[in-house]
Parts: sequence; structure tokens; C-alpha cells
Amino acid sequence: MKVTGAALPFLPLCRRLLPSRLAGLSLALLKATALEIAILAGHLLLYPSGITQERRTTPALPAQDSPDSQSTTQLPTETNPPVVLLHGFIDNRSVFVLLRRNLAQHGRHQVESLNYSPLTCDIRTAAELLGRHIEEICERTGSPRVDIVGHSLGGLIARYYVQCLGGDLRVRMLVTLGTPHSGTSVVPLANAHPIVRQMRPGSALLDELARPAPGCRTHFVSFWSDLDHLMDPLETACIDHPDLLAQNVRVSGIGHLALPVHPAVATGIRQALDAPGTGAEAATESGGLTVA
Repeated sequence: MKVTGAALPFLPLCRRLLPSRLAGLSLALLKATALEIAILAGHLLLYPSGITQERRTTPALPAQDSPDSQSTTQLPTETNPPVVLLHGFIDNRSVFVLLRRNLAQHGRHQVESLNYSPLTCDIRTAAELLGRHIEEICERTGSPRVDIVGHSLGGLIARYYVQCLGGDLRVRMLVTLGTPHSGTSVVPLANAHPIVRQMRPGSALLDELARPAPGCRTHFVSFWSDLDHLMDPLETACIDHPDLLAQNVRVSGIGHLALPVHPAVATGIRQALDAPGTGAEAATESGGLTVA
């Protein structure tokens, strides 16, 4: 899957001045950085709209045509489980505006977002909140299971819920986008925040996630980018656990903020959610995603 875009006006000059391999890397990094800045600017404008929790709605039941039909239970026509979107650190549900629209356009109408407080200081506490939220969704929609798409820290919160709080009974598929599954060493000064410390390599929480998880029912698909400036090392965004049914999908050409926004990634997410089995085969049938 390849997405092409218009070249920047100074790209020919860069190609002349730099060796071919170095020029290719520098140009890709330049384009990814420019896209990250544009996405950040747009997200700052949308951020206020996502501060409050979204309104919860109950799916409407089909209309009854006759008195006789009252004796027949009407089952929901939705075959796909609800999708729960979980944002990253110091963010909110507004980051998923484009992804949510993309999912709705392709038949995923039961899509909900959960805001957790930026003052949350423990991933375990956030995972417990997620569990209560999912129980409420299942009760309200009548669906026994849900799918989750988590960006960055949101993916780690969802994974803790699945592995350590029995969430694999409720979560059919967990898709993570740029999530530090093995811990990230970026920005050491951020260690003042307790949640950042939990995302460091060797933390007690990551040690919990590395423990055996036999019989885990949830399927995992992890999207990681080769230009993700918040993942150090880059491969920390991959899931490496012998007991988990996991597939890692490499995304080339975009950064951390673009993962929940870029249409090519949205297509990969849809394929992962819609495909039978783990869903990973469709997402990786072309060897990953390339954004040029």
C-alpha cells in the first residue's frame, strides 16, 4: 500500500547535494517532520472540542411493524463489535476525528472514544477505568466483545487491561499505534511524570506485561513507524511476547502524530479489524505500509 504526494520545491536541490541513500533518508525525514508539524497545528485547533467526554447513545431498535411482532425479539443487525478509541499521553479523543470518520464510512458505526484525565498518574488506574467503560458499552450495545484502537500510551493502557485485568474476555482485537510496548528512552527530563516512568524500559509495569500470559484470547496488531521520534528504540513499538497472538506492521515515511491520522494507516487498521483470524494477514499482505 503506497501513498504518493506532491514533492517539496527544494527536493531536487537536496538530491544533488546529498549522496543518494543519505538524500533518500533526509528527504523522507524532512517530509515526515513537515507533516508532523502540520498535524500538530491542526490538532491544537481541534483539541478543545475533545476535552469533554462524548455523549453515549444506545443503538436504536428496529421498528415493529405489527402487534404480533412484539413477541419476537429483535436482534441488532450490527455484526462487527463496537470499536473503542483510546488516545495517548496528554491528549484527548479529538486526535481520532479523521480515523473515526474513515471507520464510519466503511461500515463501523458503533465507534466510541474514552477520555482519561491528563492528571492520571498510573497506567493501572487508567486500565481499570477502561474496563468499566467497556463493561458499560457491552451492556448498552448487547455486544459481548469490543475492538480497541490505542494510540501511543492508549495502546499500553489497553494492553494492561487485556493481559492483567482479564480484559481478554471482552477485547477481540487490540490495534496499537506507536505504543512503547518495551519502553521508550526518549526525553529523559519527562521522568518527573509517574506515567512516563512507567513507560521506561525495565519499569515494574512493563515487567508485569512481560510475564507469561497463557491462553490470552485477544488478537494484537501493532503498527510501528521507522520515523517515530518518540520511540527509542524504534522497535519498542513492536509486540514481542511468546504467549500473545500478535502481528507487527511496519509503517514507512510518517511520524508518531500521523499514525492515527494518515489514510494509509486507517486502511490498514480497517483491514486488521475486518479480516478473519488475527486480522494481521490483510494488514501486512504487502509487507507493511509505505507512505512516500
